[in-house]
Amino acid sequence: MNSYVNARFMKDLEKAINGEYSAIHCYAQLAHLTEKENMRKQILEIRQDEIKHFQQFEHIYFSLTGKRPQPKMSEKCSDDFKRGLEIALQDEQQTVDFYLEIADYMTIPFIKETFRRAAADEQNHAVWFLYYFLKEKS
Repeated sequence: MNSYVNARFMKDLEKAINGEYSAIHCYAQLAHLTEKENMRKQILEIRQDEIKHFQQFEHIYFSLTGKRPQPKMSEKCSDDFKRGLEIALQDEQQTVDFYLEIADYMTIPFIKETFRRAAADEQNHAVWFLYYFLKEKS
């Protein structure tokens, strides 16, 4: 990795770690805002994917720096279920593009594949959030 890619990747990796950290917390809160068991179960399943992504990104960070990241909440969680679904949907869609962009410029195969796979998961999450958002709207 050249120094520009390395600096850019480290900044993007920290942003990804913070985003996953925030999603983990917000999706736990979102799951508890619904009374519908099937929605709660699916949101908690999505949260498990976010935990997996967080751990993968944390591992990459540690392997490159020798240090554990210091994640921070990058967004505030909504107290309203429908608004929380909308925020989650928008965030997941933006994250798909962000992760695919990283996968496109990254030259290390393991990192490239980790972000490509995470992007596919995020797209799947967006579909679920859209489905629940539309159900809540009607």
